[in-house]
Amino acid sequence: MRNWLSTLVLLGACTAPSPESELTRDTDWRHYGANLASSKYAPLDQIHRGNVTDLQIVWRRPAIDASIVAANPDLQTPTRLRSTPLKVEGILYNPNPLGLVEAFDAGSGDTVWVQKPFAEASAGRRAFGTRGVAFWESADDRRILNVRGEYLVALDAATGSPVEGFGESGRVNLSAGLGPPRLSYRWTGVPLVVGDVVIVGSSMSDDPPVQRQPRGDVRGYDVRSGELLWTFHVVPQEGEPGTETWEDDSWRYSGHTNAWALLSGDEDLGFAYLPLASPTSDMYGGHRLGDNLYGQSLVCLEAETGRLVWHYQLVHHGLWDYDLPAAPILADLEVDGEARKVVAQITKQAFVYVFDRVTGEPLWPIEERPVPSSTVPGERTAATQPFPTKPPPFDRQGVTVDDLIDFTPELRAEAIEISRRYLTGPLFTPPSIRGDGPGDTLGTLQLPGSQGGADIQGAALDPETGWLYVPSITVPFAADLVLGDPARTDLLYRRGTREWVPGPNGLPLFKPPYGRITAIDLNRGEHVWMVPNGDGPRDHPALAALELPPLGSPGRAAPLLTKTLLFIGEGSSGRGGGGNRRPEAMPASQVPGGGEDLLRAFDKVTGEELWRIDLGARTMGAPMTYLHEGRQFLVVATGGTDRGAEFVALSLPEDL
Repeated sequence: MRNWLSTLVLLGACTAPSPESELTRDTDWRHYGANLASSKYAPLDQIHRGNVTDLQIVWRRPAIDASIVAANPDLQTPTRLRSTPLKVEGILYNPNPLGLVEAFDAGSGDTVWVQKPFAEASAGRRAFGTRGVAFWESADDRRILNVRGEYLVALDAATGSPVEGFGESGRVNLSAGLGPPRLSYRWTGVPLVVGDVVIVGSSMSDDPPVQRQPRGDVRGYDVRSGELLWTFHVVPQEGEPGTETWEDDSWRYSGHTNAWALLSGDEDLGFAYLPLASPTSDMYGGHRLGDNLYGQSLVCLEAETGRLVWHYQLVHHGLWDYDLPAAPILADLEVDGEARKVVAQITKQAFVYVFDRVTGEPLWPIEERPVPSSTVPGERTAATQPFPTKPPPFDRQGVTVDDLIDFTPELRAEAIEISRRYLTGPLFTPPSIRGDGPGDTLGTLQLPGSQGGADIQGAALDPETGWLYVPSITVPFAADLVLGDPARTDLLYRRGTREWVPGPNGLPLFKPPYGRITAIDLNRGEHVWMVPNGDGPRDHPALAALELPPLGSPGRAAPLLTKTLLFIGEGSSGRGGGGNRRPEAMPASQVPGGGEDLLRAFDKVTGEELWRIDLGARTMGAPMTYLHEGRQFLVVATGGTDRGAEFVALSLPEDL
């Protein structure tokens, strides 16, 4: 049986520290991704290869503070907590699932303060819980920036009180200026602070009923006053470059293209890096012919002014829901003996695109290659799509018979029959019409699916080696279209079932691994190793007698890097919006292999698993680490239907 662990290779040349790594200050975790560069790396080594097996749970904290629960006895206990706290000098700051910030002691998890809701908004109000908060300081002025509902809020870091002089009584209404047409603002991301500017994106529906939709414009606000400083139009407007990529003036009514994912920045350059999503709608574009800038583009802005510095479109005329899903990662590399400042963007389609972060020039050639054309009436796909020549893809792309499971001849034969119900082809095979006639198909079998490849969980970068660690999943997706009902929509076609395609006997349709971690040397643009993440369905009755190695589980797990270790869970479900339910409560056809409530540590050089612990629920947020009073802690958000959402903190025994 194949050994999934690739042959060990030597470490590449050491490189200079990544941007903003000094903000970790050896102890803190002051940004969602550890630093503005989104490296998810901490230079801590108290917990290392030799003692990681001694890690133990030292405290747990519920997702919502007990004082809020006591004051709202009818409050429904949340089952998901997808945020990652910040740690600043002994205090952790985090938005709870109600959108209110809580501050708690880094050593014990005990409450320090809880944000009080504004007068018209109850504590139990269901605002969209975000993934984290931002921190800003100048002299004695320290602020926590949070988005709750339609407001950007500035809180005093010491007390949790609204900062007077910021907007109106400590908050700015982010719904103001949306449109046209105007909709209520929402976002699940994290504010980005570069210098004295706080930058916010937005989250909007993937499947709107009509063509005319609000744009997901990105905006910058003065971090002191809350004044709107600039707006970047994600769909170019009258007189702006890029309108020519929207045929028949479709830029006038097309919307979305929002930055729903996490943002990154370079304090020294004063730049912000934005991963943008697809325009209206995400699977049919007959009403918006053309390449559609800045849809699914990586955009670099001057943070102080919002001026466009450079952009690169990674998907032309997007039809696959291949939004740029994760924070761009900034790194300082040594490529062919030359020091290079780069930004790396991982994608749902399982590519890593690497650019000079100053100029936007690709680090290695990106080739425009021909892709299949659409047969859907009114649709016109782009003739080519951009394929990076380095690094190689980190997950399976496209669908062929050779990709289907072959554990037994019977399973393979059934997998082939299932695949025949769909249109199949290489990466960027367009969505197709779902029919019910004898010769019709059920849409296009798309791989990677709309959850990736990679997704919101992102990747981690080791600044000492230039190695990138990318978790990804292999879960097929039916990209099917149905005729729009003229009484309800002016879109000729809308997306259909978007089902997750099951394999035979509830097994996955494709070969494993179904969840994996790939280590990539960005100095050379080469893979170093790949290992499955999770056991997957190897104990399934149809497979148990085969004694298979780990097959990987398709959870959206985020990585954490330290001096010697890679920490990662199995993540929330690879299906849908982030895992409200545990996989075992979901049909096996939807989540192949399910997953376990485990957090693992891997040797980051070899990919060898060194340690695991059962947390009692799935990991949902990105783990983080810090040093507090001389002791290293790991903290991760968990959740599940049989256990309330909570933070779990781990550390070594104090007597070691």
